[in-house]
Amino acid sequence: MLRVALSQLRTHGRRFIAVGLAIMLAVAFLVSTLLVSSSTKASLAASLGESYHRAGLVVSPVKSTENFTAQDVRTLAKVPGVQTVYGQANAMTVVEGNNASFMGMVQNSAPAELESARTRSGHLPGATGEVAVDASTAEQFRLSVGSVLKLQAPSGPEENGTPAKPGKIELKISGILEPSSDPLRGSFAQLLAPASVVSQLSAGEDRVAMIQLKLAPGADLGQVKQAAAKALESNPVAAAVRTPEEAAVAQVQTFTDGQDQLTIVLLAFAVIALFVSALVVSNTFSVIIAQRTRELALLRCIGATRSQIRSSVLLEAAIVGLVSSVVGALVGIGVLAGLIALAKTDPTRSFATLAVDPVALVAGVLIGVIMTFIAALVPARAATRVAPLAALRPLDDASLSNRRGRVRLVIGFVLMLIGLPMLLGGAWLNSLPVALPGGLLTFLGILFCAGLFIPGAVRGLGRLAHPSGVPGRLAALNAVRNPARTSATASALLIGVTLVTMMMVGAGSAKAALGQGLAERYPVDISVSSPAGPADGQSGSSKAFTAASAQSVSGLKGVAASAILVKAGSFADTAEGANGSEMTVYAVDPSAARTVLNDQNRQPQNGTLLVSRTGPKGPVTVNGPRGKIVLEAVRTKTDEMIPVMTLDDARTINNSLPSAGEQLWVKLNADVAASDIRGIVNSIATTLDVPAAFVSGAVMERAAFEEVINVMLLVVTALLAVAVFIALIGVANTLSLSVLERTRENSLLRALGLTRRQLRLMLALEAVLIAGVSALLGVVLGSAFGWLGAKSALGVMGPVPFDAPWLGIAGVLLVAVVAALLASIVPARRAARLSPVEGLAVS
Repeated sequence: MLRVALSQLRTHGRRFIAVGLAIMLAVAFLVSTLLVSSSTKASLAASLGESYHRAGLVVSPVKSTENFTAQDVRTLAKVPGVQTVYGQANAMTVVEGNNASFMGMVQNSAPAELESARTRSGHLPGATGEVAVDASTAEQFRLSVGSVLKLQAPSGPEENGTPAKPGKIELKISGILEPSSDPLRGSFAQLLAPASVVSQLSAGEDRVAMIQLKLAPGADLGQVKQAAAKALESNPVAAAVRTPEEAAVAQVQTFTDGQDQLTIVLLAFAVIALFVSALVVSNTFSVIIAQRTRELALLRCIGATRSQIRSSVLLEAAIVGLVSSVVGALVGIGVLAGLIALAKTDPTRSFATLAVDPVALVAGVLIGVIMTFIAALVPARAATRVAPLAALRPLDDASLSNRRGRVRLVIGFVLMLIGLPMLLGGAWLNSLPVALPGGLLTFLGILFCAGLFIPGAVRGLGRLAHPSGVPGRLAALNAVRNPARTSATASALLIGVTLVTMMMVGAGSAKAALGQGLAERYPVDISVSSPAGPADGQSGSSKAFTAASAQSVSGLKGVAASAILVKAGSFADTAEGANGSEMTVYAVDPSAARTVLNDQNRQPQNGTLLVSRTGPKGPVTVNGPRGKIVLEAVRTKTDEMIPVMTLDDARTINNSLPSAGEQLWVKLNADVAASDIRGIVNSIATTLDVPAAFVSGAVMERAAFEEVINVMLLVVTALLAVAVFIALIGVANTLSLSVLERTRENSLLRALGLTRRQLRLMLALEAVLIAGVSALLGVVLGSAFGWLGAKSALGVMGPVPFDAPWLGIAGVLLVAVVAALLASIVPARRAARLSPVEGLAVS
């Protein structure tokens, strides 16, 4: 049967091109999804781990609030297999240069083998009096090589009871650095200086945030990792020894409360990709085998045994599956490489990295071949189990009136009865491992039942095509007369639209949930403190913030609103570890607070007192000049929240509230880029005439977290692009096969008087009707699956709102219909060109 199989491949190449294209695209989708996992981790390592990507191992404290010492660095330097060691230390300071003042993070220089900083001009600092600054800061403050910067050092010891003034370290810029890709570093000016400078800025304290190890040539990574961990076993600071990739994933976990949601989501997408790939291949190959039922029956009639028929079909499947899978794997690499190259055109995404995992390639090819075998085996067995003469007769389509239809209906309902409770239960319990298989079973059950309701839906929608005359009526009737053919064509688009919509809604809901989590953790974008002391508007308090100054800040570019906080009273903090210390309470206008606080669920209200997450619980007595008031403490989810009450409550205990405040809250516009935040902070400081050191806020860290979230959502973008492509090609494939199958039928219509124009219009309307029904159903299913999936994956972090990009979904509907229309052009033109006599002669 080898000769028969090869003959089939040569003679009916057009049929196998269709199924080969489906396999190729399915494997490309699967390989792209698998490579997205390794590429995303590599991109995160290049972004978050930019500062340690040259290291072989990274040693960091388990608790981010702790630091290593210089002695720890020396201890690790003695570990066998370690060639070079670098203790990374940072210090925040106020930087003055070119008549400007700004906040900067100064990092100590690393040995040449571990130095990740790259210069755009000049050279890295070598001498004690040199410093390098990042290009963004240099451009913003018009700094260049040779410019002088003054760094504010901590105050020295007191003399005669008088605190010493802060010192200044004067350094000359030796080089301009390329901007960092690490989102956690983009919010401040980045400076690189010798270790002695960082030590001065840290008041002589050796606060090493991370230790990087460069391994000696030939050193075993696992052995060095164990030895380094053992060397720090007795250290009071618990240490984690990781590879750079592991360290980057660990940093992502810190953004999701210690859970590796990235890996969970990527694994979920890999399973979804496998599921969709199996459906696409099975759908297309089943149509091919169904077309050959008569041919296979004829071979039985001339002496071929059942096993020979099965062997021939499986051999064809093996050849087509292997060749198509190899090509698909290469296409998958090319697609992802193109998407990453496109992402890298954006300077803020220059860290995007393609990482090709050989295991993913081999797995993709093997799965493609196995899926092709399974897809070919079922139709082949069905054909060989029928008597040859019976198989030469047309097969009945699956409907409620025959056994095949009833079996499909029962299987579909059973799958949905099993899957739907798992899907809903997993979403309720916030368990993706439960919801994911439930969603797959539910969708598979819907596909099993699709042939029983999609044709009817197309017939109902087909009434809209009746005004077009005979072609419109024929298009609607064709869906009812051959439900299997209609369902096969609809399934490809249904799968694609469901997947695309699921990703869009899931990504939108996930981003909204993560955004709400960030809003709770960072309720205020920017907080400005007055350096003037008591804000009573008198006693030389020229820096107290007035309504006029707040209005000036609100008018700055990028600023959405501001709110003044005035000192109202105090209370004795009874929280654990507070020892009853007096805490100042500020008052704010609730309407103004609503415009600046990101967390809309925790707002100042009469009778309540907003406090930090470690603040007091229950009733709190706030004292003021006029009396006291008991307020209910409401804990926020941040340590930075100062105690805040409403102005109405404050007036009951303080009848002389100042009009000017010591604190100013500022909210930035939602579309402000992370790269612009530094400039806005300095503009606020200049407008209020306060040093930049008095302007702080969570917006800097929040912007860094959002950058990381955007990196993770690049995964969804990649999968979305591939899924759209597969859906469009799948529709074209199934529609082309449908037209080939109906060659004699279309020729008979032509012979009965249907013009070429009417034939093309009939096929186009049929494609649009099927696409419309499939797209609408796909949008409904995808929206439900997307939100339930996001809820099950991210529900442990907090509420997950339903966030659907309706404009994008409308675009999906439009693209689906237009794509189906375009997909019908080539088959319709081929059918119209064929003369009725030639078409009726086709066997």
